[in-house]
Amino acid sequence: MRRLLPDTIGGRTLVALVVGLLLSHLASMAIYYGDREIALELIGAEHIGERIVTVSRLVENASPAERARLVALAGNPKLGVTLGRQAAIEDDAAAGWRTEVLRRALAAHFGAGREPNFRIHYATSGASPEEGAKAGDGPSDGKTLLVAVRLTDGAWLNFVAPIESSESFWSLRFVLSIAVMIAAVVVLSAFVVHHLTAPLRTFALAARRLGRDVGAPPLPDRGPREVRQAVRAFNDMQDRVRRFVEDRTQMVAAISHDLQTPITRMRLRAEFIEDAEQRDKLLADLEGMERMVAATLSFARDDAAAEARETVDLVALVQRVCDDLTDAGLAVEFDGTGRLAYACRPTALRRALANLIENAAKYGERARVALLPADDRLVVRIDDDGPGIPEERQEAVFKPFVRLEESRSRETGGTGLGLTVARSVVRAHGGDIALRNRPEGGLRVEARLPR
Repeated sequence: MRRLLPDTIGGRTLVALVVGLLLSHLASMAIYYGDREIALELIGAEHIGERIVTVSRLVENASPAERARLVALAGNPKLGVTLGRQAAIEDDAAAGWRTEVLRRALAAHFGAGREPNFRIHYATSGASPEEGAKAGDGPSDGKTLLVAVRLTDGAWLNFVAPIESSESFWSLRFVLSIAVMIAAVVVLSAFVVHHLTAPLRTFALAARRLGRDVGAPPLPDRGPREVRQAVRAFNDMQDRVRRFVEDRTQMVAAISHDLQTPITRMRLRAEFIEDAEQRDKLLADLEGMERMVAATLSFARDDAAAEARETVDLVALVQRVCDDLTDAGLAVEFDGTGRLAYACRPTALRRALANLIENAAKYGERARVALLPADDRLVVRIDDDGPGIPEERQEAVFKPFVRLEESRSRETGGTGLGLTVARSVVRAHGGDIALRNRPEGGLRVEARLPR
């Protein structure tokens, strides 16, 4: 059953409305048809009762010679009339509620004192008077009304009147009413459900946008009260997140900036150290601190969140990054052709890809880069021929200032922020970075960007 249900709230709500209204319509129509059939039977029986009383009075007042002619004239396909010395209905024939209703109607027409002189019975359609007299109240469809009236001279007028069944429940009219009802419900319910679920789609888009741009404008405060309350809560949350990021950025930037002054003073004082070996070691340490402070300050500025989005050719952007690294003496290959328009923050994205490709070329001997378009995302795949990264360390390398043992030499100049910056930029675009070791050796890095 779950596989048959739609996967959306709107679709499930629409199905529930249609099924519920359809079942209620079927139940109400079944009740209506049942009551209508009973009403038609009673109205038909009342009409036939009037004719029976009229014919009985004419025959009662006619001479014996005229009775046969009147009986022949009164008979027709809808009311058979016979005259005999015996009643066509047994005196102990079973009675039912239809019988009692018609009995009271005939008693009212004949007047007081005549009720014992007539017998009434319902039989199945096509039964003879004799068979009908013994059948009791027949089924609900295809009935025949049997009435026997005793005249004053002891003769019996026997009446046989077929009662036509009402229209079938599954008639064309009923099917058309169902079709019209379903069509109307689907159209109106689809409109209402679409209107009611629109805030959910808006929240989903806003949450996705918040993951890409914490400075996005707030949602408009409109709609029903519950929606407005949720919008206000979401806008408050977004404002708190934005203030938190700004406060963190300002704090880290201030610390990094303030560290530059003592580092400069220490560099000046180091020049007065007479021991050349100790002086060179101290200057090298200070140079490393300056690089780390500069990288931290650049990371804290959060270029990915401040830069405006532009539509660029992603193939050309990746190609330019690979060409720059190749010119710097690194072994980089790029497999990509054509054009691919993509809305991004080009400076930040170029920086992130440069960090990933440079790491692969430096620590994995060479980097092979490919741009792979998919239905809902774009993947920049980077393969290298290095030793890979142990699985238990693959998440840790994204933390600030975390470096693997193989990259801790001073010649590499790494600060441990390259992967941190790269993932921060890619996540700011709504994507993510995945690492895995290739079976044939080396590391595969995938920067997955949403379309």
